[in-house]
Amino acid sequence: MKEIKKILIANRGEIALRILRCCREMGIKTVAVYSTADRELKHVALADEAVCIGPAPATKSYLNMPALIAAAEITQADAIHPGYGFLSENADFAESVEKSGFIFIGPRPETIRLMGSKTNAKAAMIAAGVPCVPGSEGVLPDDEKECLATAERVGYPVLIKAAAGGGGRGMHVVRSPDELIQKIQLARTEALNAFKDDSVFMEKFLQGPRHIEFQVLSDGQGNAIHLGERDCSMQRRNQKVVEESPAPGITQKQRDEIGLLCVEACKRIGYRGAGTFEFLYEKGQFYFIEMNTRIQVEHPVTELVTGVDLIREMIKISAGRPLKKQQKHVRLRGHAIECRINAENARTFIPSPGEIKKYHAPGGPGVRLDSHVYTGYRVPPNYDSMIGKLITWGSDRKSAIARMRQALAEMIIEGIQTNTTLQSRIMRDPVFREGAHNIHYLEQMLAEWQTE
Repeated sequence: MKEIKKILIANRGEIALRILRCCREMGIKTVAVYSTADRELKHVALADEAVCIGPAPATKSYLNMPALIAAAEITQADAIHPGYGFLSENADFAESVEKSGFIFIGPRPETIRLMGSKTNAKAAMIAAGVPCVPGSEGVLPDDEKECLATAERVGYPVLIKAAAGGGGRGMHVVRSPDELIQKIQLARTEALNAFKDDSVFMEKFLQGPRHIEFQVLSDGQGNAIHLGERDCSMQRRNQKVVEESPAPGITQKQRDEIGLLCVEACKRIGYRGAGTFEFLYEKGQFYFIEMNTRIQVEHPVTELVTGVDLIREMIKISAGRPLKKQQKHVRLRGHAIECRINAENARTFIPSPGEIKKYHAPGGPGVRLDSHVYTGYRVPPNYDSMIGKLITWGSDRKSAIARMRQALAEMIIEGIQTNTTLQSRIMRDPVFREGAHNIHYLEQMLAEWQTE
């Protein structure tokens, strides 16, 4: 077992502040890294030490591996926590961290590589007995006839996806044979530009699925648990907008069955740390799509319904401590909902950087706000537009929604535009309130909103 006395936080914004707060609770010193655009970030002021790692562009700062390793060396940190995004799922970075003598707070590099390739991950899950979406066996070949035959076997419509990436890039729906080859070539070009890898694969396109994911914790020493599921079906262009736990309509029997498969898969691949198994769910069936080998943006909803601090568990596992909590100890209590608060126009989604002139955070029972912003803070134009996550907990889903509506009404952010009006609209939407939405519903809702 290794002792962690100081952690370098290789990230920015709300997740960096979230990690810092957890470290302070645990009595661990912190090192903040920041770009020249982020000197005024809250966690930079609160950290024990802060190191500037480069100019505003992420490629020259938060994605600059040598700069991050050098900052850890200079400050004599013991470990590096990557948060989410940036280098959190980069196996080369994890490997560099460990080769440089630091602890990487996340999975082993070989596990990140395995699960980072969607085709390899799918093969590993099939071997572990986890249900997967019907599709091609591995990446698609150059042989056009073979691709057409695969699509015929799977059945139209099919989905072409980049093997090395996510976020909707390199993803195309194909509804007939005459457009298949063109869409494959287009997906390959996009995948190459986005991920420097033009490998693509094929899956059956499900017409109206929900997006349901299972949170796992595994210590890499043979112990693993799941902490229930989250529903992330409210999406726009494959980006999550609202998340909740537990997922509406999922039975305890289904939770136990799929959760156990995820746990067994973790043990099989020797997984270490926090991770998420993502599924599409349609007509009572779960289909594995990918695994995220990092902490998720939406982890607070799981924390609120289980009482488990996921960041704390990640740190303890990385220090070599075995997982103490067993599956029988995990109980889901109540319901939690998270709204992502973005600095953007609520209708056009155009980012809205600038100075926050007035800021008031909501409060009250069951309200949590994970945010790094404050009055006078200037939102930079260089990064993702998310400026916070508003989370509410209630004894049931209806109560959690009611608290979210109240919290959104109470929240004041002036000087920039935000998507709070969109989130309020979602909370009032009858289909959402019934839990009857799927991954395509928000796009339909937005199209109707534009006509009003």
